[in-house]
Amino acid sequence: MNENIANKRMPDNEKLYHIGLCHNDLEGAEIAILPGDPGRVLYLSEMLIASPKKLAVNREYTSYLANIGEKKILIMSTGMGGPSIGIGLEEMAMIGVKKFIRVGTTGTIQEKIQIGDLLVSTGAVRLDGTSIHYAPLEYPAVADLELNVNLTQAAKDLSIPIHYGLTASSDTFYPGQERYDSYSGFVRRHFKDSVEEWRKLNVMNFEMEASTLFTICAVFGLQAACICAVIAKRTKSESVDKSKYDNSMRNIMAIIKRSVENG
Repeated sequence: MNENIANKRMPDNEKLYHIGLCHNDLEGAEIAILPGDPGRVLYLSEMLIASPKKLAVNREYTSYLANIGEKKILIMSTGMGGPSIGIGLEEMAMIGVKKFIRVGTTGTIQEKIQIGDLLVSTGAVRLDGTSIHYAPLEYPAVADLELNVNLTQAAKDLSIPIHYGLTASSDTFYPGQERYDSYSGFVRRHFKDSVEEWRKLNVMNFEMEASTLFTICAVFGLQAACICAVIAKRTKSESVDKSKYDNSMRNIMAIIKRSVENG
């Protein structure tokens, strides 16, 4: 934990307003797996154990408790974008969570990356607005080295290929990621040709949460990682292709499970 910040710990039985959880609900869990979509929480939880324990459903935060070996694991949705994950992180930290692994879907902007591939973010381009409420833009948004090393080794153990590199995190799905298949088709001059620029700067993909996750956790002295499955190859099309989604998610959860076991 960051000793320079007066960290707040809530009473063990006090449920927090947004996530609807208290410290006692975690049963000792210090690791959280964070999908964005509430509909994915049970789906992912059942990849760890047959009968995960439902904890709470409040706003965008649906939570279940599972385990990997003897370790309790919180699986909780965070909704879309920086503000939602920021609130969730604050409250999870208040009740004792110390390690956060975002599990998501993403669109790649690199030709070499294919539908169904897995991407582990080493850092994130801070195109969001939430993270600047915690640290200036000069402050880097980087993943935790220990978590990423553990994920890397787990993927090698399981012979599951993954890509590593930088992610761009935008506050919007359409204009901020330079998508023209929107209601208006309008993209501000600020974002025009931005995809090509980030591609040339070796950014792998766009999503909406990693920069907030990495920045807040670094500021708080917590650990964060992000692993995503590719469901759009934007060098070819803006369309979503979920044909390999289930296999990708099974691989992600297998990697996380092995990394926790190894750690």
